[in-house]
Amino acid sequence: MLLYAIILLLVGALVAGLGLAIYRGKTDLIHSYHQTKVTDPAAYGKAFGKAMFVIAAALILSGLIGLVDHTSGLAVAVLMVGLAIGIGCIIAVQHRYNKGIF
Repeated sequence: MLLYAIILLLVGALVAGLGLAIYRGKTDLIHSYHQTKVTDPAAYGKAFGKAMFVIAAALILSGLIGLVDHTSGLAVAVLMVGLAIGIGCIIAVQHRYNKGIF
């Protein structure tokens, strides 16, 4: 479980860094196809960055639980629920700013 925790903490930090960059306006990190109908790129970037923070938080929290509790599936459950919520947030952002997922 130690390797699991280390990997998730590193990936969580990477996703948080990408989320921060997108939040600050580097929307070019998001594929241009997903921005075809966006009229307010600044608000889109902030909303998408927040959704990325949700995913990063799920990864980091799951990694921390993996460090503390070596035997239960709680870390995996937290990861799955957090990823589902984060993906739901991204879908909501796409619907709001891009008028659809694609």
